[in-house]
Amino acid sequence: MDPAHRLDLDGNLSAWLPARSNDHPQPALRASIRADVAIVGGGFTGISTAYNLSRRCPEKRIVLLEARHLANGASGRSGGQMLNWIYGTAPDPDLIRYTYQVTRSTIDAVFETIAAHSLAVSCSRGGVLHVQTTARGAEAAHAQVEQLGQLGIPLEYVRRTQLGSWVDIRGAHGAILDRSEGQINGVEYLRAMRSVLLEQGVAIYEDTPVLRVREGRTVELTTPGAQVHAASVVLAANAYTPRLGYFGSTVFPVICRIAATPPLSDAELERAGWRAGAAWSDDTLQLLYVTRTEEGRIVFGGGPSGYRYQYGSRTTSRASRERGSEDLRTMRQLLGRYLPGLTGGPLAHHWTGPVAMNVRGLSGMIGVRGEHRNVFYGLGYSGHGIVLANLAGRILTDRIAGDDHAWRRLPIVQPCLPPIPPEPLRWAGIRLYMGLLGGGHREGLW
Repeated sequence: MDPAHRLDLDGNLSAWLPARSNDHPQPALRASIRADVAIVGGGFTGISTAYNLSRRCPEKRIVLLEARHLANGASGRSGGQMLNWIYGTAPDPDLIRYTYQVTRSTIDAVFETIAAHSLAVSCSRGGVLHVQTTARGAEAAHAQVEQLGQLGIPLEYVRRTQLGSWVDIRGAHGAILDRSEGQINGVEYLRAMRSVLLEQGVAIYEDTPVLRVREGRTVELTTPGAQVHAASVVLAANAYTPRLGYFGSTVFPVICRIAATPPLSDAELERAGWRAGAAWSDDTLQLLYVTRTEEGRIVFGGGPSGYRYQYGSRTTSRASRERGSEDLRTMRQLLGRYLPGLTGGPLAHHWTGPVAMNVRGLSGMIGVRGEHRNVFYGLGYSGHGIVLANLAGRILTDRIAGDDHAWRRLPIVQPCLPPIPPEPLRWAGIRLYMGLLGGGHREGLW
């Protein structure tokens, strides 16, 4: 094997998991209980909902159930970038302005939460560069920055000759810089929030997978050790939601790939062409995103899009691993074309796992369903998961409280999405769709 593509991987662990981790998960549920709201999932959606709802409605009995440990899934294994915007937003000036305000205020809220509770979380707000790799894309990006500026949205266009002040990306023609965006260690944040939620009266049960949801005026959740009877349930399990019997005909799982280098010294990063703290992403529809961590690791993800699951869209770990190494090498080659100085050397971490996507490419689905309107959900954030999942917690809190009218203009709130056809058309159609998505470039931010 080419040593430039040698893998020295630490199992399927998150690159954001601290080496000195002293995490203390909550015990599993062993006795049946009752609750006002039961939340399924300990990622950004579940934690954000539990935090906001317990502050707004402290009288409610809130239970959070996590199949493994907090931040175990994609929330704790993301690219770490906190990004504005929502894919699928109509080109309406008022909606564009509102979308930016909403997503930016969500980033503000995360940093305010960290400060308010003095959480030990690695995070920064050094901005994110949205790099254009074609002359046409750079021209469109420059025009978009000027148009958005007229709407009061403070973005900057970085010319190719200026880009090297941040990172020397080979083949870049320019970039959009949003200084309000940033990065965060999702594992540290979500696990630090455990003690905050416990102080606010939220009951947390880890190592407690939900096996079945039975709807009714009271929702019954079955776990391996007991049952939870709740007036309402929040489905916050993202790509695993279809396992509970929901959205199997609306969303499909797509493999997400994240990798990280060992910690690099300042001199090594300088030689690789990385000079400042801003994270960045490219403009391909496949989307490669790259982040520099506090420890000096380069975390990167994306690469070749693909529907790697077998017939029936089964979310199995085997399906995630079968093509993981091959896709990782392709992704590493793409990063090496941008930053040749990072071509050699081993990788320390690699994670493959499922995220949810819909055929419209809409970055999120947030709402309520069921005969009794007591099954709430948030999933399918398509690349903007950190911010939109935290936004989902705010929206779901207001929806449960019956005061969500301000959110309903967003396309991700109670969306009407076309169903995915049954097998065998499903398998063939999704593979064709993902193959088409794998080529081409985006012009601008969405």
